[in-house]
Amino acid sequence: MAKKVVATLKTGEGKAFTKVIKAVKSPKTGAYTFKEEIVPNDQVQDWLKNN
Repeated sequence: MAKKVVATLKTGEGKAFTKVIKAVKSPKTGAYTFKEEIVPNDQVQDWLKNN
């Protein structure tokens, strides 16, 4: 099934988006958590700065 999803993202509108992942350290425990989101290509840098 993963192949079908990847193939769908490579065609048409899927090329206009990027999945971004950022590690965020918790102030209470010190453990890292990850924020994931799919954003348009032109907004990747803004997302990384603000999140």
